[in-house]
Amino acid sequence: MQKDYVRYVRNFTLFLGRSPDTATSEELRRYQLHLAKQQISPGSINAAIAALRFFFTVTLERPDLVRPLTTVNKPRKAPVVLSEEEVARLLEAAPGLKYKAALSVAYGAGLRVSEVANLKVSDIDSQRMTLRVEQGKGQRDRYVMLSPQLLEWLREWWRAARPQAWLFPGQNPVNPMSARQLSRAVRTAAQAAGIAKRVSPHTLRHSFATHLLEQDTDIRVIQVLLGHAKLDTTALYTRVANTTIRNVTSPLDRLAPLPVGRLRPGV
Repeated sequence: MQKDYVRYVRNFTLFLGRSPDTATSEELRRYQLHLAKQQISPGSINAAIAALRFFFTVTLERPDLVRPLTTVNKPRKAPVVLSEEEVARLLEAAPGLKYKAALSVAYGAGLRVSEVANLKVSDIDSQRMTLRVEQGKGQRDRYVMLSPQLLEWLREWWRAARPQAWLFPGQNPVNPMSARQLSRAVRTAAQAAGIAKRVSPHTLRHSFATHLLEQDTDIRVIQVLLGHAKLDTTALYTRVANTTIRNVTSPLDRLAPLPVGRLRPGV
């Protein structure tokens, strides 16, 4: 971290051509424009800005100089989503019962790969039909749905392997299955199922959210199930919910029909 901090300040010094403690706020603004023109990633630009803010605010005690610096928003790409038919093919092609059950949890409950890997047998509550996710992202516990079909697959896996503590133990049963193992299993299953899309365990979580949205599930319910702190994170799935998009009525369709004879040729 300190090495990166020094590098960012040194790069600014080279741009400035003199000691950085003589810089003006206008020169800092021009440096950010310079970084943007170099087609540097938003993450790298933001790291440089953070380093310069620290340098001028803490080291030089000149916070007024860095006010023109603004962080860059990273472009948010629409997530890759599988169709329900593709999900079925992927699960069927999973390399073994253990991975079929684990991938079914990722899709059936919308869990992150780390949340799937760290599930315990005791997290299954068949009476309330819930799964307990302990210390998910943001160090928050939450409960998610446990569908009857998912419960059956988990019971089948338990009867076959009798896991004791971790629901999906790793090669050493003392530890849970690793995220890398699960990622490898997804790629293997996708290839066997003939799915050309770029698939990862997170793709199943994306598909879970999108399919719920297409079933008209309230987006705030989906937010809770996914464990999102902000609704706008969940709203990203509206960009890929095809059924929802198709069911929206265009304002053009609400207009009175225009007689065909009134349309001029060539228009």
